[in-house]
Amino acid sequence: MIDFDDAEVRPNLYTTAFYNLENLFDIYDDKHTNDNDFLPISKKKWTPKRYDNKLRKLSYAISNIGLRETGKHPALIGIAEVENASAIKALIEFKHLEDYNYDYVHYNSPDERGIDVALIYDRDVFEVTNSETYTITLFDDDGSPDYTRDILLVSGFLEGLPVHVLVNHWSSRREGEKETEPKRIVASKRLSEVIDELREEHPEAKLIIMGDFNDDPSSASIKSLVETQNLYNPMETLRSYSRGTTYHSRQWNLFDQIIITTNFFENTPNSLEFHSANIFDEDFLKQFDGKFKGTPFRTYVGTKYHGGYSDHFPVYAIFKKN
Repeated sequence: MIDFDDAEVRPNLYTTAFYNLENLFDIYDDKHTNDNDFLPISKKKWTPKRYDNKLRKLSYAISNIGLRETGKHPALIGIAEVENASAIKALIEFKHLEDYNYDYVHYNSPDERGIDVALIYDRDVFEVTNSETYTITLFDDDGSPDYTRDILLVSGFLEGLPVHVLVNHWSSRREGEKETEPKRIVASKRLSEVIDELREEHPEAKLIIMGDFNDDPSSASIKSLVETQNLYNPMETLRSYSRGTTYHSRQWNLFDQIIITTNFFENTPNSLEFHSANIFDEDFLKQFDGKFKGTPFRTYVGTKYHGGYSDHFPVYAIFKKN
């Protein structure tokens, strides 16, 4: 583990983060979700001990995101792949987060796997004024509905300054990148509509758009969103052949991103300004040996338990209050 104790507290800097938690399910059977793989009696043997181990690891990781730069825990953390509110509550009440004044915004989504997005926030620095969800309407090739995660909007005040956070988890590439691309294009267009609605009501809105987009910064769905909405994607420069947030088929992808509106570059008094962004890929989050050394230390590989954190690294952006 890394010692961050020497990190200098910088009171005017605030970390916002996004983390795909890789199937954070509780251990209880829910008749309304497809959680059969994550029960003590399942093939994966998702026991209370394994659940607690994952909560401990995730809470430690979250508590350290941005700590080196800001000297403190994150103000806002968007999360994906969480089963329900009780799992979020268990996470923020676990060892490494319990001393912080965290709360969360969560809605049950229609996703077929029973996994949702949510926003965890520090009540000492962020006040929620509004939250709602937006459905993405998708269909499979046979015309049947494909139920996916909603877009979560949380509006509020970060240290008294208005911001709007949009948390996303777009359709996966499980059936192939090209085969599933149209679904992510639909999600991109739906998100663009939400942004238009927000700007109509709040012309000067400062937006933080985060999520697991299952597409890279160079993908059509992300490029078109950034260009049509005049956004800035600080993640564009972070991906390389040896670095990303998730690793599949012997290559890195940067599916997890934080994208912002360009008015975060305005250096005016009493405003929030973009400071920096990065992938939180500290060594403790990585597989430490074997042919996958350096890739995310996963909880499971198939049905085999590895006892790690997640199959994704978190990403984060830091904002400065002028």
